[in-house]
Amino acid sequence: MAATGSEDASLPPSLWATTAPPAPPTLPLSGDRKTDVLVIGGGYTGLSAALHLAESGADVTVIEARAIGWGASGRNNGQVIPTLTRRDPDDIVASVTPEQGGPEKGEAFVRLIRDSADLVFALIARHGIACEAAQAGWIQPAHRPGRVRLSEKRAEQWGRRGAPVEVLDRDATARITGSEAWYGGWINRSGGRINPLAYARGLAAAAIGKGAAIFTGTPARTLERAGAAWRVTTPRGMITANRVILATNAYSDDLWPGLKQTVVPVRSYQMATAPLSDNIRRSILPEGHALSDTRGDLYFFRFDGHGRLVTGGALVVGAGHERRLHARIGRRLATVFPQIGQAQFDFVWHGYVGITTDRLPHIHELAPGVLSWVGCNGRGVGLATAIGRVLAEASRGASLAALPVPLSGLRPLPAHGFAKLLAPTMLLLYRWRDRRG
Repeated sequence: MAATGSEDASLPPSLWATTAPPAPPTLPLSGDRKTDVLVIGGGYTGLSAALHLAESGADVTVIEARAIGWGASGRNNGQVIPTLTRRDPDDIVASVTPEQGGPEKGEAFVRLIRDSADLVFALIARHGIACEAAQAGWIQPAHRPGRVRLSEKRAEQWGRRGAPVEVLDRDATARITGSEAWYGGWINRSGGRINPLAYARGLAAAAIGKGAAIFTGTPARTLERAGAAWRVTTPRGMITANRVILATNAYSDDLWPGLKQTVVPVRSYQMATAPLSDNIRRSILPEGHALSDTRGDLYFFRFDGHGRLVTGGALVVGAGHERRLHARIGRRLATVFPQIGQAQFDFVWHGYVGITTDRLPHIHELAPGVLSWVGCNGRGVGLATAIGRVLAEASRGASLAALPVPLSGLRPLPAHGFAKLLAPTMLLLYRWRDRRG
């Protein structure tokens, strides 16, 4: 079978697929193989785990059904956000039960989230990953006056735990965003933006450079016990491993019974304008921040390295999505950034976000030697990278009790198929709430 070229050609068209440097050469697995740790999934979690394992001297193998970064890791907006979407630090700590480790484990998990963006940018710097990285900070402006209190609460809770945060009044928000559309907000200066597909490919190249083996075009067909080890079959070979990391999140299938039923894949649409003129470019997010606001029907914006404003949105019904998004997001830009005029969009693409019902990530020991997690809930770049490192530590023999993440049991949603159908309609509720503030 062909190498990297044909695998990369399978990537859906997007801004990132057009502008990212090529992936490192990979081939499908052919024949049988033994490895210490097998990682299933070539996104941020799997690649971060593989890199950290390889750096520690472990024999690690990654298999990816399609191409590196084919799922959410290569299709997201590329904002590096060191928070969760709905859960603030005090709430995260309170959610960890005594059986999971209680407040001490909760605070350790908050620290992992707090430091996740710094980890991303440190990996980029250490391995020389060319991915348009800019750690200029992340802003969450308040879309209604009542949401300013939420900004103050979030800044206070993260600031109390050492995050580099600041509350912004309305004037400061207008200055830093280039828009009068918001009423204030807060900033976390450790956040930023990247070309997400380029980052995934860079992680893969770094892992290979440290000795990891990566096979693309290699879906896992079965996963079963083989004595004290685990055996995975693929279309053209078989792998025996002492430990396995399932790193598939919103793209999980039936490889492990019940796993995909614990997370709801929700389609997220991304868009990029044509490059803006220099004078308009300088008037919007002039300091290079990434932005996503307090709406449930999220407004989010950042620039790429070529002066395109990268944004997107959500739809209740996907039919005719490109035409409808051009109109809907075009009106949004005219309201928020009227200096653009009539926006021209060069790219529209989509992928799936893994949503959990409690909006928390769920980390699982599925069986002795098999680890997994789901539920990025829109914070995948930093969170998946950080959890990948944690899963690597566990796969090297670190005590699960000592890990800075709470483990949870596998709890499939009893009406998962219905939840998948219902999830897009929740957007109607979010829009109603957004109007009420």
